[in-house]
Formats: sequence, structure tokens, C-alpha cells
Amino acid sequence: MITLALSKGRIFDETLPLLKAAGIEVLDDPDKTRKLILATNQPDVRVVLVRATDVPTYVQYGGADLGITGLDTLLEHGMEWGGAASSTGLYQPLDLQIAKCRISVAVREGFDYAAAVRQGSRLTVATKYVAIAREFFAAKGVHVDLIKLYGSMELAPLTGLADAIVDLVSTGNTLKANHLVEVEHIMDISSRLVVNQAALKLKREPIRRIIDAFAGVVGQK
Repeated sequence: MITLALSKGRIFDETLPLLKAAGIEVLDDPDKTRKLILATNQPDVRVVLVRATDVPTYVQYGGADLGITGLDTLLEHGMEWGGAASSTGLYQPLDLQIAKCRISVAVREGFDYAAAVRQGSRLTVATKYVAIAREFFAAKGVHVDLIKLYGSMELAPLTGLADAIVDLVSTGNTLKANHLVEVEHIMDISSRLVVNQAALKLKREPIRRIIDAFAGVVGQK
């Protein structure tokens, strides 16, 4: 049995064409079922639905053989940026080029971020992406105090909790609606295929078949 870990929403939806290229069709709609393990038209392949942040953990510890998750999640999990293999037991063979967005620094309108950085001010930054933010600001030599939040990041500068936020940005419409502006681009994000290294050895043929099918679709983009 091959188990693929996915999260509901954009990643799930954009993964379906990749699965179809591998001859795999999920038999249940995750928005219309309470099932967390979904069967496919292939009796030896199943999909498990987990939180996006849990995908690397399920793959690392063998709860799933493969998973698809954002680069942001992998970096927070401890995967090296650009690394194909990891000390966590994860192999990252493909950038699937789906669910694209970016991680940026944003502040409230009227806050002079450039001046604060230039003057060496110590900034308070709210983010879910503590590891990414810490590395980014350290590389710039900017002193920051990081506050970890899990949601409604835009509120932090508006309530005085933080000077800035580090967050995922897609269209930028949410920032604009809350009177925030992007001031620095940290990195582009897309979703990656990750594979349990032990599973790749034990189930090499069926897993390689899926990887190759995904690669064929990605190569056509």
C-alpha cells in the first residue's frame, strides 16, 4: 500500500491533475466526506488528509510514504532550502510548481520600515514562520523580537502587538484590505513532493512510477 499525505484546499485541488497523470483518481470529495483516509481507483494507493503543517511529520515517521506540502512548511520543519535530501529522513525530489505564493514582510501603512532598519531599531515581528523569519533578519543584521502567531497575522501591526509581520502573500488583497503594505520579499513558495527515504527503498517501483508521472506533468508547465 502506498499512502500519500495531502491537506485540504488549494494543494489538494491542484494535486488532482498530477495524480491523474499517474493514473490515480481519488474516489471521495474531501469537502463532502468526514473520512480522513480516502480510497483511490488504485487498490494499492490511498490518500490521508492531514493539516498542511503535519505533512512532513507523517512522511518522516512513516505514517505516509509520500506527501505534498509548501516549501514554507518544509523549511519550518527543518528541511534545508534547495536540499534534495534531509537529515529528517525526507527526500524532496520535485518542485511541483503548484500553490504558488510568496513570503513577505509587511507593515501597517505609514510605518517607515526602511528608516527603522537603517537606524538599527529593534523590531517586533509577528509570524507563524519563526525559523524563516529568524534566518532572514539575521542575514540582514536586523535585530528582531519574534512573536509566534497562528492566525489573523494582519491584526498584529494594527493593534500594536508588532511592528511587522512575516506571512504568506498570494494576491496581496488581504493586506490591502487591512491597510498593510509589503516592504520586503523573502522568498517564493511552491509545493514540493516529499518522500520517506526508507519507503523509497522498500517500495521503490510504485513510488518511482508516481514520481516520474508527476515529473512528466511538471516538465510540461
